Amino acid sequence: MKTKLLTTALTLSLAASAAVAEVPANQAARLGADLTPMGAEKAGSTSGVSSWSGRAINGSALLNGFDGGALPNPFASEKASYTITAGNAAQYDSQLTVGQKAMLATYPDSYKLNVYKSNRTCTYPDFVYKAAKRNATVGQLIDGGNGISEAIMASPFPIPSSAAEVVWNHTLRYRGERVARDFNTTAPTAGGDFTLTYTRDEIVFPYSNAQNARAEDLNNISIYFVAYTSAPARRAGNVVLVHETLNMAKEGRKAWTYSPGTRRVRRAPNIAYDNPVTNGDGMGTSDQYDGYNGAPDRYTWTVSGVEEKLSQQNNYNAVLTDYDTLLQAGHANPDVMRYEMRRQWVIEGNLKGGARHIYAKRVLRMDEDSKQMTAGEMYDGRGELWRVQEIGQAPDYRPEAQVCWTTGGEFIYDLLAGRYMGLAMKSGRPSNVVTGLERLEPDYYTPANVRRLGR
Repeated sequence: MKTKLLTTALTLSLAASAAVAEVPANQAARLGADLTPMGAEKAGSTSGVSSWSGRAINGSALLNGFDGGALPNPFASEKASYTITAGNAAQYDSQLTVGQKAMLATYPDSYKLNVYKSNRTCTYPDFVYKAAKRNATVGQLIDGGNGISEAIMASPFPIPSSAAEVVWNHTLRYRGERVARDFNTTAPTAGGDFTLTYTRDEIVFPYSNAQNARAEDLNNISIYFVAYTSAPARRAGNVVLVHETLNMAKEGRKAWTYSPGTRRVRRAPNIAYDNPVTNGDGMGTSDQYDGYNGAPDRYTWTVSGVEEKLSQQNNYNAVLTDYDTLLQAGHANPDVMRYEMRRQWVIEGNLKGGARHIYAKRVLRMDEDSKQMTAGEMYDGRGELWRVQEIGQAPDYRPEAQVCWTTGGEFIYDLLAGRYMGLAMKSGRPSNVVTGLERLEPDYYTPANVRRLGR
């Protein structure tokens, strides 16, 4: 279902040169008026999308006695409005994504969607809203869409006018300046047996540093990322270091790995594109992590529309569920997942001639409020749907956080293999660390420090 937002945005400059993409001042003035400060439509819809009020979750009572573990579910008392199964899916066809329909057809006896009322509670600090307003009038795509100019802090194109801008909105969405996450990854067997991998990543987002006034201040680095594995024993000590570049036409991603077996740090240019995702047992690609990451240059991207579909939102219960309950044969336990109607920017990437990737086509779905990719469908070279991805999200309502990010994990379902993998799962792990991380400076993200972390 296309909306007024799509029509307005695309008529601005869809056919224009990718070198200039800022919107006119009268369009930027819509931010905070009929659009949210981040560029989503404030209004609700007859399909069940709620209106956006700008009110954040009041978590003061919930956080009384909070011990740093999983956040309490502020919607725990709510009951599902209805449940979609393979048996009644035709009745709700317009609400379902292609991937959800495929999952219902593949697992008719076990997969379902419990649908709750929509609660659009994603909010950000005022300084992020201020940055988004500025970005709307100055943000530009450069070098054929492989880099951005002028924007800072928030998604660079709050009123996007091309698919490339949608990709960058996701890639550079606000997630704070520093964060440390403890999480698990696993790829269960077809029978449901699994072994958890324990990982900690520590991330700095220079793009979200208030000391930087524009993209040109970043020395072409948008993210510093390090992840080290502590269990199981056969993987313990492995470390990955990434410097993500802002203008990928000037310089691509820089990456290193440390292996305790060799005790050496090595450059790892293959940690990108369709190289298997770390600790994923070959069930996903490096650029699938976080919904999508890295250079957009191997695909021709187009906007399919803005659609109102079911999405995993306010997915707090998945984090509060133990893994023996959460992880089942074929797919994650649908009883603990919460679906709401949301608007999604839908973009399609088709592999360019001469480019290499195991996915010939991918369809990505970006939540309008958070700018996070929350779902995707990946197709093989024959044009057949191969893998389906779902990412649950929810606001982190702690006063020191105030971000909307992955909650409950990312799941990549391989329809052909009958298996799946879970990424960024946090059951039994502490909440993201967002304060006391002053030690995370650029000199922490060096090959020498990678060796130390591995040991």
